[in-house]
Amino acid sequence: MPTFEKPPTALVERFEAVAARHPGAQRRKMFGYPALFVGGNMATGLFADRWVVRVHREDLDQLLALPGADPFTPMPGRSMTGWAMLPRDVVDNDDHLDRWLARAFAFAASLPPKA
Repeated sequence: MPTFEKPPTALVERFEAVAARHPGAQRRKMFGYPALFVGGNMATGLFADRWVVRVHREDLDQLLALPGADPFTPMPGRSMTGWAMLPRDVVDNDDHLDRWLARAFAFAASLPPKA
């Protein structure tokens, strides 16, 4: 199992502030990182120094076309299907971030609920 680096304090604070605007999402940790879940399905979270989202395939293609977006690859050669790392300029902009989070929450809500 690889060792995961801690996210920067400023990014965790940003995540917590944004999470407070989305009371319908449940806060939990995934592999020690803060994350938000809808219906028991993870929708978004932090990984190292990046913010990741899980979205529908069409949204994923659109997201990955943005400069600075990357596939979510927590281990070399192991990209996670349906996940991407948001560009830093999206993370820094409330309107842009909330639009991507809305897509992530909608996708998580469309999946079968988990206990």
